[in-house]
Amino acid sequence: MMTRAVLFDLDGTLADTALDLGGALNRLLKRRGLPEKSMAEIRPVASHGASGLILLGAGIGRNHPEHARWRQDFLDEYEQGFARETVLFDGVNEMLLGLQQKNIAWGIITNKPHTFTDRLVPQLGFVSPPAVVVSGDTTDEPKPSTKPMYFACAQLGIVPDECWYVGDAERDMQAGRQAKMRTVLADWGYIADSDDTASWPVDAVIQQPIQVLDLL
Repeated sequence: MMTRAVLFDLDGTLADTALDLGGALNRLLKRRGLPEKSMAEIRPVASHGASGLILLGAGIGRNHPEHARWRQDFLDEYEQGFARETVLFDGVNEMLLGLQQKNIAWGIITNKPHTFTDRLVPQLGFVSPPAVVVSGDTTDEPKPSTKPMYFACAQLGIVPDECWYVGDAERDMQAGRQAKMRTVLADWGYIADSDDTASWPVDAVIQQPIQVLDLL
């Protein structure tokens, strides 16, 4: 099947957001009298969003009665600096130019809430705008649900097996595979030493963005 689109996760795949996410976490921890976390600790869990970072910083999981309050406080902190230090990973724009030359569309499927995605994406300096952007709350279920994947395809007017999906987290690979997309692991992303990537449903692994073009 011809490849008509390459869709990407945002945090840890296209954009290095860990400094701003980590900054929000550490400001919150400091405000609550808890020890701050190093970037070495933060980067491997940055793709797991607010809940993953709260678990790292305070040991508070999704089922904890204080989780909702912590999550909202984290998002309030992130609001103060979500685009302060976030940049595209090296080679992203070169890769997007290559897709443009091949007449292949590109888009974003992220679990980031739209209130941040919609403002951050235009500030990142993409060489061409994404053909579709799907946030974590665009549909009623985020990845690893297939709903965001199918929504993106519907917006593009294509079917999933005409797509590659590139991400750095297990849920990215699960959502892509379950939607019948071909899955690509971005090995430069926020992957922990403890992640068993060999068990993830991955069709290809790449070490830098430009290698997307080699797959096509």
